[in-house]
Amino acid sequence: MTMAGNAALLNPGKADPAMASIIKLAIMAVGGQGGSVLTNWIEDTARANGHAVQATSVAGVAQRTGATIYYIEMAPKGERDPIFSLMPAAGDVDTLVAAEMMEAGRAILRGFVTPDRTTLIASSHRALAVSEKTAPGDGIANAEEVMAAAGVAARRFICFDMEKIAVDAGTVISASLFGALAGSGTLPFTRAQFEAAIRASGRGVEASLKAFAIAYEQAAGGTVAGPVSAAAHVAPSQFVPAALATEWESLQARLALLPEPARAMAGTGLKSVVDFQDAAYGAEYLSRLEEIAGRDDASRGHLLTVECAKYLARAMVYDDVIRVADLKTRSTRMARVGREMAPPPDALMHVTEFMHPRAEELIGLLPAGFGRRVSQNAAAMRFVDKLFNRGRRLRSDRLLPFLQLYALAGLRRWRRGTLRHAKEQAHMQTWLDGALRFISADYDLAVEMIRNRRLIKGYSDTHARGISKFDRVNDGAALVAGRVDAADWVRRLRDAALKDEKGVALEGALQTVRSFAAEQEKGN
Repeated sequence: MTMAGNAALLNPGKADPAMASIIKLAIMAVGGQGGSVLTNWIEDTARANGHAVQATSVAGVAQRTGATIYYIEMAPKGERDPIFSLMPAAGDVDTLVAAEMMEAGRAILRGFVTPDRTTLIASSHRALAVSEKTAPGDGIANAEEVMAAAGVAARRFICFDMEKIAVDAGTVISASLFGALAGSGTLPFTRAQFEAAIRASGRGVEASLKAFAIAYEQAAGGTVAGPVSAAAHVAPSQFVPAALATEWESLQARLALLPEPARAMAGTGLKSVVDFQDAAYGAEYLSRLEEIAGRDDASRGHLLTVECAKYLARAMVYDDVIRVADLKTRSTRMARVGREMAPPPDALMHVTEFMHPRAEELIGLLPAGFGRRVSQNAAAMRFVDKLFNRGRRLRSDRLLPFLQLYALAGLRRWRRGTLRHAKEQAHMQTWLDGALRFISADYDLAVEMIRNRRLIKGYSDTHARGISKFDRVNDGAALVAGRVDAADWVRRLRDAALKDEKGVALEGALQTVRSFAAEQEKGN
């Protein structure tokens, strides 16, 4: 090493002029979004146009199907090959490409996006993380907060729904991300040079070029759009067979007589209840709602009826084995899987269902009387559990497994006679009676007791945990009933129950309720 080289090492404040020519780019993507394809296109574009380039990637498994950071450094070729860094450093990234809004947020938190130098390019759509999907309550992160942070953290922010562009073009998001990167003007290459890399790849060229072109034009205009909700969808219209049209019209006529504030929610609930069972089951739903509406307080905007319209439908549309099999064999479900997987035209798509029924789910299919006797026999339950309680994988794209699921779904016509249905009906009636008895004494408490039904969902272990939390919250409600702040405490207990799967937060809230309930008891 020369004396000048040693001097440069000993004097870090003196920057190497060659460093200014290095372009540093990071890509944040998850499995299935084509991050490696995007990285290869960028490498190919740089090399084909006189640049030395190095790309690395660090895969992770904490998010979705594995969040990966792809890092690329490039510089014009000189007399000597440059030595590039293997990893991005906080405050030292020129361009950050995020394949989804929360990936943009993760990049900001890690310091990769800075207002003095970073252009942030992000797709505004949401692909929910595992932590968001498994949260007992609404675990979806607030994309609006990421949008606000990005506007402050980045030197330049380009954001629009690149996923929709890709889907509409029949390709994956890597193509529209590449178009946005090209349109941003952050790399020293022409549009034609970027497109040449796509053509050279030789696969899905036309669809990729289509998505590239649309994203290029939007990015060139510096588009910033709001985040797209992962749950945003258009509700499908209700298909009514001609033979059932008269019954459906009768139900619609009854629906129109409900209080106006409750009609929209009741209409949605009616559709789900009829879809779950039949028109007669829908009539039962409306009968219960009509009775509740007759007892409701119009001066409160029929809030109780509105909440009952929502949660009564949830209670009547429970997840049993029949329901699961029904949903897995619907043509609409197979079509949705096909859209999401987007297999090439010449590829065969395999769909594997993972089934893990417990003894309780299977015994629940039996006629109520017989099933109750079996469920009360510990030895019989152990035998059934030993025989069936293990994971099974069924290829529903094959005829025999599909017919097995289809036959299970066909048991719907006998559902009303099953043990599971009898239990659900009894539990639902107890819940309604327990809530409605507070209508006159404490209207707000009655509403909160109805809302407690949101704790119960899913099937198997998930359903059992929900029932346990529901019962514990109701126990706490019994302790605060009669207090002026009873409704507020029930809401707090429910929110605590939704915070974690094991119910640690709920137990802490219950301890608080028990403490002041005990003090009140002593005072009396």
